[in-house]
This record gives sequence, C-alpha cells and structure tokens, in this order.
Amino acid sequence: MKSSSATLRSFVAALLLWSLFVGGLAASSASGAVLDGTAKDVATYAGIAVSLVAGSRIAKKPRIKAFLSMSPVLWFLFLFNGGVAVVCCFTMDGAKGITAAVGMGLVSLGAAGGLVSNYRKRADAVEGRAA
Repeated sequence: MKSSSATLRSFVAALLLWSLFVGGLAASSASGAVLDGTAKDVATYAGIAVSLVAGSRIAKKPRIKAFLSMSPVLWFLFLFNGGVAVVCCFTMDGAKGITAAVGMGLVSLGAAGGLVSNYRKRADAVEGRAA
C-alpha cells in the first residue's frame, strides 16, 4: 500500500502533467487571439512543444496506455485522423494544409500500426492455444 506522501506526490505530478498538457494546447491554439507577430509564433511553437512532451509522458501511464491500445479506440483514431487528413488536404491551401494533412496522416498510420500489432498478438495467441 502506498504511503500518503507517495499518493500526494503522484497526484501532484499527474496534476502538473495534465496542466502542462492543457496549457500547451491552449497556448498553441489561442495565442493568435492575444498576441501578434513574433510573440505569437513563439507562444504557438512553445505551446506545441510543451503539449507534446506532457502528452507523451501522460500516454506512458499504464491506464492511459491500456486505453489507447484498445481496438475500438485505435479504429476511431485511424478513421477520424485519416478523414481529417483528407479534408485538410483538400480544404487548406499551402504549407499549412500540407503540414496538417501530414501530421494527421501520421497519427492515423500510428493507429493502423497499433491495429496490426493487436491483430498479430491475437493471431499468435490463437496459434499458441491450438498447438
């Protein structure tokens, strides 16, 4: 059983990670409404970096990792992000459209990789039982 101080530290660490993640998302998407010029670009890119690092750390947590590896979640990520990539490709002009399409396409391909990995694990498990 965890001590109360370990539980408190775990809670504070989780709260900090989620706060950084949400704050990074807010900075990367809402900085245009508040800032202009170079300050806007710096806030946007810093927010992207902070949210990526915090999100990566959150995704390594066992409960989140288990959720993200479920087949229904992977199918949703694959289809939704693939659809968004196609829409971005046809509706957005220039480098921003290409960047958005490539980014969403990579997320979709990552989910497809997870689906293939899950399929292979299930196939190996069935072969192991049959032998």
